[in-house]
Amino acid sequence: MQKSKKSGLPEYIKMRHDDHYVDLIASRSYSPRIRMLSLDIIEPSAHQARMELGSMQELMDSIKEKGILEPVLVRRKNDKYEIIAGERRYIAAKNIKMSEIPCIEMNVSDNEAMELALIENMQRKDLDIFEEADGLKVLIDLYGYSHEQISKKIGKARSTVTEIINIGRIPKEIRKLCDEYGITSRSTVIEIAKQKSKEDMHRLVTEIKRRELKREDTRELSRKIKGKVQKEKGFVYRYEGKDKKFKLKIEFMRGEVSSEEIIEILEDIIYKLKEK
Repeated sequence: MQKSKKSGLPEYIKMRHDDHYVDLIASRSYSPRIRMLSLDIIEPSAHQARMELGSMQELMDSIKEKGILEPVLVRRKNDKYEIIAGERRYIAAKNIKMSEIPCIEMNVSDNEAMELALIENMQRKDLDIFEEADGLKVLIDLYGYSHEQISKKIGKARSTVTEIINIGRIPKEIRKLCDEYGITSRSTVIEIAKQKSKEDMHRLVTEIKRRELKREDTRELSRKIKGKVQKEKGFVYRYEGKDKKFKLKIEFMRGEVSSEEIIEILEDIIYKLKEK
């Protein structure tokens, strides 16, 4: 005769269903909880990487129509909450007179909060190269992080991190000049940061603008200013059509050529072409 097998507890033992015990299990959450917090008890971080908030109108319009889709990250600080990430959402909400916003409270240290803010900012397309450099420099100055540690935390190559941090040494006056001249390319700004002095940086920036230098020519001039080019090469003027159907390149025997000389040569070329 085959014995029957029974699973579960013996009949003389009952499952415990104390109300307080069930409530405790149900209340446990292993994922961040979203809370609505009053704007009056939220304040921005003093170490925010983003220096310029940019145009807020588009974000304000979006929040008016759809609300805040991504909660603001905060941490408790004294009797208020400090923003870890999401300052633009906070400012936009204040501008449209909202009384509260969705937040995720995190229990993190100062350096962990800075890391989270930097990572979130760096994932945004509108963070410029100078804001990125200043943010990374804070991790070094305040918390003593090495370039290798930062590389692992933000997911960028160590050489890239070093280049970005070096950009932080560019003075405000030179940064303002770059902005005025529309110089935003990372490779170009890196070459500017490599210069030994503010005067050399200024010279390189003005030459990039005056001669409309491309990447290769900028690198060559950068090396020349630093004294790494022994033999002076002739000046090269390059121009590319807006529709990219043609490229113009004029090579000069001299290293320095004025705009007037280039215009004179171009006029001479046009004159000869018309003669044919």
